[in-house]
Amino acid sequence: MTPLKTILTTALLASNLTAFAAPTTYQPGNYSIDPAHSKVGFEVPHLVISTVEGRFGKIDGKITLASDFEKSKVTASAETASVDTGVKDRDDHLRSPEFFDAKKFPQLKLVSNSIKGKPESFQMIADLTIKGITQKVTFDGKYLGTAKDAYGNEKAAFTATAKINRKDFGLTWSKVVEVGPVVGDEILIELKIQSAKVQETQKKN
Repeated sequence: MTPLKTILTTALLASNLTAFAAPTTYQPGNYSIDPAHSKVGFEVPHLVISTVEGRFGKIDGKITLASDFEKSKVTASAETASVDTGVKDRDDHLRSPEFFDAKKFPQLKLVSNSIKGKPESFQMIADLTIKGITQKVTFDGKYLGTAKDAYGNEKAAFTATAKINRKDFGLTWSKVVEVGPVVGDEILIELKIQSAKVQETQKKN
């Protein structure tokens, strides 16, 4: 291959890769969380030296992306009985009154209060309710963009993380072994959300 052809081929490949990697545009509108393609997860210290990860399998929520991004709104919930750490005995314990008390408090709830920043890097202050106790929590988030699925539905995706102290929400169960507490106090919450744009129905005359 001649030097000129090499340069042209390299430039063409770079152009294609740049086009492929270009971020999608911000799409205002009303969205519903797609539970099949979303994750509400958590990670908590265990025996000081390691962590346990889990998730809630049943989630629901609405997202309003405003034209002015900082005026956007989020409401979401998760069923406490759907907690899943991969170990049945541990999950049963988490559903018990010593932790989430799933029968008495069937849902965790999140309602946004304010959003500051840009779609690619923002902070969301939200009311988080666990076991009937509501606290303000700050999430660091990122809007990942939009895309159409195989059926032509518009999808938007986000990630967000926050840290909470479980005892602030009445999750006070604890045992201590030689190295320290069996369960740590600080919990990392990780949201990986895909949502589907709600199709607006046309008004009939």
